[in-house]
Amino acid sequence: MKKQEITNAMRICAQHKAAYGTHYYETDVAVSGDEVARMIGEDPAHVFKTLVTVGKSGKNYVFVIPVRAELDLKKAAAAACEKSVEMLRSKELLPLTGYVHGGCSPIGMKKFFPTFFDLSAEGCDTVIFSAGKIGAQIEITLAELSKVISFGTAELCREEQI
Repeated sequence: MKKQEITNAMRICAQHKAAYGTHYYETDVAVSGDEVARMIGEDPAHVFKTLVTVGKSGKNYVFVIPVRAELDLKKAAAAACEKSVEMLRSKELLPLTGYVHGGCSPIGMKKFFPTFFDLSAEGCDTVIFSAGKIGAQIEITLAELSKVISFGTAELCREEQI
């Protein structure tokens, strides 16, 4: 990222008078969440990825989970009160949300979808997630984020394999 530009998600935070911080990193392509955490010098447990799903009903849902975790589709469906959910196909992401893979933010999608953060976010002072563009991240408390979007929290991740 050549300059530290303001993204639509950042503008929306500012419009709602929500305090937030930013992190920028150099890349033009989607990289793993672990790589993002390393590039911005943050603990991966506080860096989250935004996943978009479609439920059995045809409705879309957004799940925000730690970058090292995997979404448990059964837990996600339960949180959304759906019989089942599946990941949205990559080619459907941009037309539906306005965001590309690796730059999807829970803030500022073309349309608001029910959004859930993993329960682990409640234990973080702040959460960090995409600012809506590859190379930019927003850091915000859940209290400040609640001024911007409506969201719930639920246990969403697969149990770690031992």
